[in-house]
Amino acid sequence: MIGSFGNIAKIPELKRRVIFTLLMLLVYRVGVHIPTPGINTVALKEFFGQYQQTLFGVIDMFTGGAMENFSVFSLGIMPYISASIILQLLTVVVPHLEQLKKEGEAGRKKITQYTRYGTVVLSLIQGMGISIGLANTEGMVYISKPAFVILSMITLTAGTAFIMWLGEQITERGIGNGISLIIFAGIVARMPSALGSTVQLVQTGDLGFLVLLLLLAIMVAVIATIVFVERGQRRIPVQYAKRVVGRRVYGGQSTHLPLKVNTAGVIPPIFASSLIIFPATIAQFLNVPVLTSITAWLMPATGVYELIYVALIIFFCYFYTAVTFNPVDVADNMKKYGGYIPGIRPGRKTSQYIDKVLTRLTLGGAIYVSLVCVLPSILIARFNAPFYFGGTSLLIVVGVALDTLTQIETHMIQRHYEGFIRTGRIKGRR
Repeated sequence: MIGSFGNIAKIPELKRRVIFTLLMLLVYRVGVHIPTPGINTVALKEFFGQYQQTLFGVIDMFTGGAMENFSVFSLGIMPYISASIILQLLTVVVPHLEQLKKEGEAGRKKITQYTRYGTVVLSLIQGMGISIGLANTEGMVYISKPAFVILSMITLTAGTAFIMWLGEQITERGIGNGISLIIFAGIVARMPSALGSTVQLVQTGDLGFLVLLLLLAIMVAVIATIVFVERGQRRIPVQYAKRVVGRRVYGGQSTHLPLKVNTAGVIPPIFASSLIIFPATIAQFLNVPVLTSITAWLMPATGVYELIYVALIIFFCYFYTAVTFNPVDVADNMKKYGGYIPGIRPGRKTSQYIDKVLTRLTLGGAIYVSLVCVLPSILIARFNAPFYFGGTSLLIVVGVALDTLTQIETHMIQRHYEGFIRTGRIKGRR
């Protein structure tokens, strides 16, 4: 597989898609370093230096350092993800949204439009909360507080809308999932600074050399585990009966139904982080005793935060799997084309069997994702490790990289297949 990726330059369409994706990610990274007007960047860096391993460190990780600079992209793509969560939850309980989902492409476009509107509303709310908090911090802004709040709300909302547009353009005209790649780019861009922090910890003696070797071994083991599990499948055997149509015989072959161990991919930890970050961010900047207590509970590495985080991950693993994979539809399609699982009656029994297998697989996948995502808290508490050792960031990086490489390979296989067909047609004409 790796050797075949060296031929990307030989495929014009794939080359254009890769170059377009890289250029869009470059635009995103440039925007991360454009600060919002009126902010004191020196005081802001000092502020974030004190709270790097708290909630702000989590936000800064997903925004690729934009929050630390309070740039035009400070909110990142999190409001869009939050709006997507809300719309998907409402799809289950609102008949109109459920009907739109079943209408195919037109319905999906309408839901996407609602998601964009929700993104703007959430961006305004989050931008207001963050800007008010910063405006109330002494020495943080240069201009008047009301002007700074209004200007920041407009700027941050426009930045999130632009990132949302970039992600959609990458998905449509580039390679891979645009939203995931934007988060991927932000995490990867922060890794050099994390490595620099690790070197400083070793030089100052805060992190022993043997502990560093142990952390590297854990990193390699976790990456290998992620690759193994993400590639893991449960293959349910499927047999298709022979059908006679006219003088031709169709079917009769044996195949399988692949069910991934982690069907939801990196979506559950992203959704879970987004839901925790949203209320905690608002509470962080408001001087209300109840909200202050909530913020203290929702700080990373605390017991309440980890329990809520794991519970949300497990919930979204099941929820996203249920949204994207319907055992009833799969069983009906199998029955329609004469397929059946050996030993299982077609129809309702087949859907029940698939649902049973998928439920067990999803439980294993949810436990695996939860363990990977709580790993940073354990390493920080036990070894004083930087935040990047494991967790959601590592899961996203490896998962998105695997998905992108798979899409590149698919484009290359399709290119070779089409070339083979065209060659066959030319020979046939001759």
